[in-house]
Amino acid sequence: MEVKIGVQNVGRELVIESAQTPDQVAELVEKAIAGEGGLLTLVDEKGRRVVVPAAKLAYVEIAAQEVRRVGFGAI
Repeated sequence: MEVKIGVQNVGRELVIESAQTPDQVAELVEKAIAGEGGLLTLVDEKGRRVVVPAAKLAYVEIAAQEVRRVGFGAI
């Protein structure tokens, strides 16, 4: 699943491919904004951690999970 994070005063967004579910990511964002720790920490598919201060978040876009289809007949 793809997560895009906009950071205040930064021209580019962070794009992360995460194995977490959209609900898990949304919960982590809500906790970070609510002040529990003050940091948004996400882990990508390769195990790397991305840490962003919650006070600097501009937006977080959580893409829907895509089902990967296999085969020639899949549309």
